[in-house]
Amino acid sequence: MRFRFCGDLDCPDWVLAEISILSRISSVKLKLFCQQVMLHLLGGSIDYNKVNKFTADAKLEINDIKAAIAAVDFIFTNSAKYQVNSEILSNELQQLGLPKELAISMCKVLDENGEKLYSNLKQNSLRLSRMERFDWRVDYVLSSSHQDEINEAEIQILIKKQSTESLSETVTFSCTNEKLRCLLADLKYAYKLIEDLSL
Repeated sequence: MRFRFCGDLDCPDWVLAEISILSRISSVKLKLFCQQVMLHLLGGSIDYNKVNKFTADAKLEINDIKAAIAAVDFIFTNSAKYQVNSEILSNELQQLGLPKELAISMCKVLDENGEKLYSNLKQNSLRLSRMERFDWRVDYVLSSSHQDEINEAEIQILIKKQSTESLSETVTFSCTNEKLRCLLADLKYAYKLIEDLSL
């Protein structure tokens, strides 16, 4: 069977296995559990003391709790990625064996935070580094010891990027007017492709 939240593919076996674990948690506590996972997906951190309280009645072992967190993470992330609404997601989760009241509890959390999650995933996907600073200047060299007359502008560019959370890297280069035009044309083309993909 194919599922929209899985990108119109079969649901992975490991997620199917975790559905039975999620089924052991009450609907109220599953909602609170899912809110902790959503908090993590939005850039916060999971409060594992709370998670342990929410799953205490179900008598889940630590490995089961970790697997359940991974399953909810997968379900929410893919639902945002494939823009699956809560009604479709609820039906698909029920087809996988999750009781209706539990599916509704999960979908309420997604409804409350779906737009934020989509924006967060869009902002952070396929990004290896972030630009911290961009500077440029134009040098017009009249002559040099190698040539008598140059009369051509040269653009000096400095880009400071953050490669990891703690490491920054500075890249500097110079280019002629013609090379800068090529660079700008390539950037505009790449930006248009990104916009078309996000529609």
